[in-house]
Amino acid sequence: MQKFILHKGLVAPLDRENVDTDAIIPKQFLKSIRKTGFGPNLFDAWRYLDPGFPGQDPGSRKPNPDFVLNQPRYQGASILLARKNFGCGSSREHAPWALEQFGFRAIIAPSYADIFFNNSFKNALLPVCLSEAQVSQLFDELAAFPGYQLTIDLERQVVVKPDGEEWSFEVQAFRKYCLLGGLDEIGLTLRHADKIRAFEAQRLAEKPWLAHTLLV
Repeated sequence: MQKFILHKGLVAPLDRENVDTDAIIPKQFLKSIRKTGFGPNLFDAWRYLDPGFPGQDPGSRKPNPDFVLNQPRYQGASILLARKNFGCGSSREHAPWALEQFGFRAIIAPSYADIFFNNSFKNALLPVCLSEAQVSQLFDELAAFPGYQLTIDLERQVVVKPDGEEWSFEVQAFRKYCLLGGLDEIGLTLRHADKIRAFEAQRLAEKPWLAHTLLV
């Protein structure tokens, strides 16, 4: 998993409340058995004027020029600014996959659906909670200043605005540890690889019959 320590990036606004996971990555794209390839279909029904299907060449689609992520000023954005209850709906982990694979490293919103919030930390996507007043101020500043960027410092747990003002945010210590170290659940387990190998070697030495495969 990619580490998250400090990130500075262009901000894109998604001025909608209650954005659900089916809007983030529609159900028809969940058929893939892979964990990759979901970025091109992020917000698919909003980004395109024509219906999409898995495996379709994005270059053959009709982009919606009115959707924020299709506007030139937000190309390359890596921080998404959203309203309350972002990520509600079904529990699909594909939602943070699609956001991260599109290029987003962080989301800023007043609140998130619990399952989406938890899944984001497991997929190198940092969900930052700020107050509704702070988020509204960011929307106003973002609209007024093209090229608006923010810096998110996870070590210090602050969002740094272009004028240098810093806003703090909370993050659970274990989640912070995992993001700073780039550790997902598999990575956490592999920290103990030597102990696991030693245990398996000792187990087979004491019970060698476990090494034999039963053929049916």
